[in-house]
Amino acid sequence: MKIITDIRCAEYSAAGHPEAPRRILATLEALKSQQALAVVWGEPLPVQDASLLRAHSPQHLQRLGLPVDLDADTPAYPQIAAHARRAVGGALQALQSARAGEMSFSLMRPPGHHATRDRAMGFCYLNSIAVAALEARAAGFQRVAVFDFDVHHGNGTEEILLDQPGFAFLSVHQFPFYPGTGRADRGANCFNFPVPPGTPRPVYRTILEKAVARLKEYRPDLVAVSAGFDAYRQDPLADGTLEAEDFHWLGETLRQLAVPCFSVLEGGYSGELPQLILAYLSGLAG
Repeated sequence: MKIITDIRCAEYSAAGHPEAPRRILATLEALKSQQALAVVWGEPLPVQDASLLRAHSPQHLQRLGLPVDLDADTPAYPQIAAHARRAVGGALQALQSARAGEMSFSLMRPPGHHATRDRAMGFCYLNSIAVAALEARAAGFQRVAVFDFDVHHGNGTEEILLDQPGFAFLSVHQFPFYPGTGRADRGANCFNFPVPPGTPRPVYRTILEKAVARLKEYRPDLVAVSAGFDAYRQDPLADGTLEAEDFHWLGETLRQLAVPCFSVLEGGYSGELPQLILAYLSGLAG
């Protein structure tokens, strides 16, 4: 298993903000202390503007450099544009590893799936998964699927990929909930699987299975995963009901697709995040 990370992603924080450095630091500690999973470490790739501009407007890139908070949840931390670029670089390195036949996971922050073409929001500044998916198409993949199991709808990814040929976006998320999108399918290629708050775990699992079945129907030649772990039953920001075993099952199910696959960390704010990530990676690795 290839894990891409850069310790500099733990260098920014705000008091009381749930998207905190401990998410990465505690997970790194857990991965380095375990012996069940063989880990190869990697670093983010450098990111060129040309890659970012496939997903974002020039105005958005300029705005990230200004010392003005993007919204109430998305502060203008010092050097946040550089941090966000490194998170994109982690996704691009994960893509490169997938192309080489490796299972890969980008363990970086900030997350990205709420960032739209023109707007940073919901802890997200640049849409790492969308940039990497667009890079994959440019590299020759014909049918790229983005599978998002974060408890929040990946509205930014949906907006960027909506009706673009060669892409499918599939999201399983709590609804109604932030950011208020994802009630139904959109366009010809965005498929949403809303889950009511507090849905019993067996029903939640059934909805995940329906999403995976739709993913298989698409017959992708690459799967890019927005891996959020905030649907866990003890996550403080949501009303999900999943357990560690469900994230292991997700990893195992994605591995069984037998196509190149890479994953990017999105949400997950409980103290058990390291164990949830490890369960998912163990499923991916078999």
